[in-house]
Amino acid sequence: MKPKIFIDGEHGTTGLQIRSRLEAREDIEIISIPEAERRNNDLREQFLREADVAILCLPDDGAREAVAMLGVSSKTRIIDTSTAHRTDPDWIYGFAESDPDRAEQIASARFVSNPGCYSTGAIGILKPLIDRGLMPSDYPVTINAVSGYTGGGKQLIAQMEDESHPEYLGAPHFLYGLTLKHKHVPEIKMRSGLKRTPLFSPSVGRFAQGMAVQVPLYLDEMEGTCSMRDVHQTLVQHYAGQSVVHVVPLDDSMQISRLDPTALNGQDTMMIYVFGTEGGEHVNVVAVLDNLGKGASGAAAQNLDLMLFGDQ
Repeated sequence: MKPKIFIDGEHGTTGLQIRSRLEAREDIEIISIPEAERRNNDLREQFLREADVAILCLPDDGAREAVAMLGVSSKTRIIDTSTAHRTDPDWIYGFAESDPDRAEQIASARFVSNPGCYSTGAIGILKPLIDRGLMPSDYPVTINAVSGYTGGGKQLIAQMEDESHPEYLGAPHFLYGLTLKHKHVPEIKMRSGLKRTPLFSPSVGRFAQGMAVQVPLYLDEMEGTCSMRDVHQTLVQHYAGQSVVHVVPLDDSMQISRLDPTALNGQDTMMIYVFGTEGGEHVNVVAVLDNLGKGASGAAAQNLDLMLFGDQ
């Protein structure tokens, strides 16, 4: 019997992307609410209970409501793509490459929280450096990032694409999160192992999909005598054998003069680069990913496969 998958919120940006990844598959059955019935809570609860795995593509309050609908007696397993449970210790954080045993934990979990897009890039850089002792956990981390506007959902998409929209945004690029309280900060701090809150400056460009997350580092503030090659080798060792996250060879990175945040659009992978000058004082570690791929829907599909079929 095929596992039943219910995408709660399938008509939003993330839900549509997840459905597009799953709908042609013959090894699962997708159960779906018509858009006109999306606010029918009785039908939602019925589908949530019928599903083997429910993928929540909802605002935080909606995700909490769905979990409450199921209660403790339900056997439905959940992947939550919202922010609601990303720092909850009772939920497994769904970044399969973040720890050697994380994929196995996801495979056996009932509750999995899908990482945020910016968080995937930042944690993908920071956690290996902290776990392997190269970066002190109280390092004053600064994260600069740019995302495609689809990360803001339907409202921002309309503001960026529809010139007749009353809140049309004509700027080619804009900063936001200017209070330095972006919702991904607690997740980044907790899941990377930082003891000091990072300074995170996000921005949006006039491109639909794509993302670059930068973590610039002072090498003399790292542990021991640290070089650019030490940073690179630490990341290489952490991601050795992984098929989704790749560390670009250092010699290749040193030949790059420009980096395109849209380079991995349509893919569910992430590339990590270490930039700098041999013998220099600084490095800039950069993650490039599709904010709707490994940064959202692609990660949800990856976690679903782990939950259904294990760490193959």
